[in-house]
Amino acid sequence: MGSWWRRSSVIAHHIRAKMGLRGSAANINQASSWSHPFQSDYSTLIPPSFPCNIIATLFSVGRLKSTVTGKQLDSLHVTHNDDDDDDDDDDQALDFPGGKVSYTSEMKFILGCSDKRIPCYRVLDGDGEQIRGSDFQQVNKELAVKMYSDMVTLQMMDTLFYEAQRQGRISFYLTSFGEEAINIASAAALSKDDIVLPQYREPGVLLWRGFTLQEFANQCFGNNADDGKGRQMPIHYGSSKHNFITVSSPIATQLPQAAGMAYSLKIDKKDACAVAFIGDGGTSEGDFHAGLNFAAVLEAPVIFVCRNNGWAISTPISEQFRSDGIVVKGKAYGIPSIRVDGTDALAVYGAIHAARDMAINVQGPVLVETLAYRVGHHSTSDDSTEYRPLGEIEYWKTVRNPVNKFRKWVEISGWWTERDEAELRRSIKKQLLQAIQVAEKTEKPPLAELFADVYDLPPSNLIEQEKQLRETINKYPQDFSSDVSL
Repeated sequence: MGSWWRRSSVIAHHIRAKMGLRGSAANINQASSWSHPFQSDYSTLIPPSFPCNIIATLFSVGRLKSTVTGKQLDSLHVTHNDDDDDDDDDDQALDFPGGKVSYTSEMKFILGCSDKRIPCYRVLDGDGEQIRGSDFQQVNKELAVKMYSDMVTLQMMDTLFYEAQRQGRISFYLTSFGEEAINIASAAALSKDDIVLPQYREPGVLLWRGFTLQEFANQCFGNNADDGKGRQMPIHYGSSKHNFITVSSPIATQLPQAAGMAYSLKIDKKDACAVAFIGDGGTSEGDFHAGLNFAAVLEAPVIFVCRNNGWAISTPISEQFRSDGIVVKGKAYGIPSIRVDGTDALAVYGAIHAARDMAINVQGPVLVETLAYRVGHHSTSDDSTEYRPLGEIEYWKTVRNPVNKFRKWVEISGWWTERDEAELRRSIKKQLLQAIQVAEKTEKPPLAELFADVYDLPPSNLIEQEKQLRETINKYPQDFSSDVSL
């Protein structure tokens, strides 16, 4: 890894020198220490200004390979160093499977952590104004307005569906408050042919791809119009039409699957990639590491997007890992990685756009860590005020609100007005209320659907289960919903 890093550094330095970027990229490793997750002055975390069109070039160094095949592992490759001819150790390297490894006579351990953190890429400041000299992927008026409109729609959908759960009209819900920019901006940067493997806090990706508010409502109410036939928990969306794999509750299982899907796209020479989302808590699962390693070794075109929102339910990131977040984990697997301000829609859009270009054209995985505080409770089964202060939540809800920040930028650009805002919110609220009313009145799927679509001929144990269920319902009818056809 050391020789790879030195070689890539030389290449990056050469490219910067050729393109006049030496000064702007010199501070790539500079960052500040944080006393608390996300409570940082972002002015100290502004990343180097890399033009998007050369990012792929900077990370296109191939895997290291041994140059001597069939020789003993202790075969040495001797190089000459004019500056130090007296030290033989410095002039030798071990040609080991995986690539040549330089020798050193100095016993030095790699530090497990550093007082300097990886910087966080952003384009907009806290007031929604573009940072002078920032490098980002340009967006036009049409795209920007759609991005903002969908962010507002997602925010309003979460509000009304959350309230519906609190009223007892649906059984469960989970919001994306504070993470709207990650949802919508990442979706905007992808192609409809890219396969998305969500965790569960990415409904905005599906919204962007055309999933209607009525379809969202049908799924949450589990009615007859739900494509999943009411067999999934609310918010476990899925749509083959939109290349959106159905949400699965087990954490991180989608990452190895994403590596396999991406490898299939590569074999079929598709102009597409797989995109797997995960939360910071999911990186503690073995499947996270297996997925990244598989993707790296197979050189599969997949983007791993980690939504680091500071909390794995009630567990803060300080109790999850000792590393500098998630972005540093990519380097261990030989994966290009970047940390992005998840409250900055333009930064997320640019990073995912560049990551997709790298994944497809360079053929390999990319890891993107987004930083955006989880403003809402983990789910309707959680009360986050029991383990974190109200002031902290309020700060991120108001000062760091991604929807408000992007609105300011769109307004500064001259593309949005107060009248547009009022009309949008009035229209979305009307559509949502109607969708909820329709979904609530639509019949539930018949009981038989619970046992269908898995086997051509149901096995004896499944037949017995259905029989027992029907007997239980007949015996205790008051304990079961009357609107399910038996």
